[in-house]
Amino acid sequence: MRKITLLRATTFIMGVVAVAPIVPVAAQQDTPRVFTHADTLRGSDTPERAWWDATFYDLHVKVDPSDSTISGYNSITYRIVKPAREMQVDLQVPMEVDSMVQDGQKVTYRRDGNAFFVSLVAPQPVGQSKSMTVFYHGRPRVAKRAPWDGGFVWAHDSAGHSWIATACEGLGASVWWPNKDLEADEPDSQRIAITVPDSIIDVSNGRLRKTTRNADHTTTYDWFVENPINNYDVEVNAGKYAHFSDTYKGEDGTLTLDFWPLAYNLDKARKQFPQAKSMLACFEHWFGPYPWYKDGYKLIEAPHLGMEHQSGVAYGNHYENGYLGRDLSKTGWGLKWDFIIVHESAHEWWGNSLTAKDHADMWIHESFANYSENLYTECQDGKAAGAAYVIGTRKLIRNDRPIVGHFNVNDEGSGDMYYKGGNMLHTIRQIVNNDAKWRGILRGLQKTYRHQIVSGTEVENYISKHAGIDLSKVFQEYLNTTMVPTFEYRINGSELSYRWSNVVPGFAMPVKVSLTDHGTTFVHPTETWKTAKLSLKAPDSFHVDENFYVNLQNMDKPTEKPASVASR
Repeated sequence: MRKITLLRATTFIMGVVAVAPIVPVAAQQDTPRVFTHADTLRGSDTPERAWWDATFYDLHVKVDPSDSTISGYNSITYRIVKPAREMQVDLQVPMEVDSMVQDGQKVTYRRDGNAFFVSLVAPQPVGQSKSMTVFYHGRPRVAKRAPWDGGFVWAHDSAGHSWIATACEGLGASVWWPNKDLEADEPDSQRIAITVPDSIIDVSNGRLRKTTRNADHTTTYDWFVENPINNYDVEVNAGKYAHFSDTYKGEDGTLTLDFWPLAYNLDKARKQFPQAKSMLACFEHWFGPYPWYKDGYKLIEAPHLGMEHQSGVAYGNHYENGYLGRDLSKTGWGLKWDFIIVHESAHEWWGNSLTAKDHADMWIHESFANYSENLYTECQDGKAAGAAYVIGTRKLIRNDRPIVGHFNVNDEGSGDMYYKGGNMLHTIRQIVNNDAKWRGILRGLQKTYRHQIVSGTEVENYISKHAGIDLSKVFQEYLNTTMVPTFEYRINGSELSYRWSNVVPGFAMPVKVSLTDHGTTFVHPTETWKTAKLSLKAPDSFHVDENFYVNLQNMDKPTEKPASVASR
């Protein structure tokens, strides 16, 4: 999660939380974006990136809170897939590269903004593996409104201890460490060795392999991730932490659960963090096994709201249910569980295991994670509760810009990828009209693309194929336009006339309507008027099933604004 459509900015100063007014973030992005050369270097698989495949990152970083600087190196192991003489390595301003070394020799490089282009002297035989070590230092960009802007968070807890975190989705991991900053290429595994002052503990991704006390009153925490990992998921969380653990008996065996609250919040965490077990049970039922049994599951208290850092979810929801104590759906259901535990953990499946190839397709991460909130509510309180929750979030949809962004320039689409995207998936579930099949589709996506990079088109095609329904126009409507399908109708005695408007050409989504007083029935509108027999005691009671995210327009009252089904 980088942002929710409605945000409450929080600032942590000596443990005191200053809460700013809710800000509609999407409104801040209505101005058309002009893309630059730097955006292309950041967001595309340039020729200097395409020839090498990152296989392992060996990252070592010393974090100094006394002057907000970091220094260290990353040894990049890569497989050569085609001949090349220049290599792109990303590290954002104001960070500085000190040197780059290959085969024991320094290499030369030139800087182009946030990208470094390395002149390779040693042969690069196709099919073989080599390594490039990048030494660097600097004062990384400060994330003033983490996690919505990227960088480092330098804070203090209420006892005055340093409390440090990273959050960089969207902006990119190269804001604080050198790498191939492209979602389409993940290393197969990664070492994360973080050195911090003795007074605090670092908790990063994966499992802690070694702790080393250094002579300069620092400690190095050596973490290792055995699985592929998104570079923006790599994290530093350093603070005066306490620790407790548990286990979960899941589909792939015994999963270790490790919880890292600030020491003075240990009792609160012992009460709140067990929600992780019910979350895991629900999501394993719907999506299949938790993807990272080898690396475990962690919740780590952070000086920001939260992030889906792989195998180590950053948590900052103040041990409250809801979203900072609020129910985003305004139905009451959202106050029965902790938003950050549920939403961010859903990303372990949607975003971390199944990862969008391009940032323009971030709906794969956020729409499914938003929809997971609905499923968790259903797991806890039944299908009607889950439906009520997701329907309740429709009031937050802005329809300001398409959900899918521009490709190859690191462009994220509208914040509607959360609520509109979640409601799109809920609508598709209704079209499938078979919960066992729908569950099979979700689990099948996770099994087919487990630990892989995927495009939006691949996800769409998979769902259509396994639903046995061509949903291409449904995806196009909800993801690539700002339109909401409008079900236009007229009633003339016992005859209903109906059609779709405000839709892409060829849109023919089936929808359930009340043709009788005994429930709803599927009809199959197109853009051309159709008719159906109507048998209602009170014609004014005609409605569309509210589980479909559409608008409703009585054409006998054309001056009225179309009524959203969400308002029913």
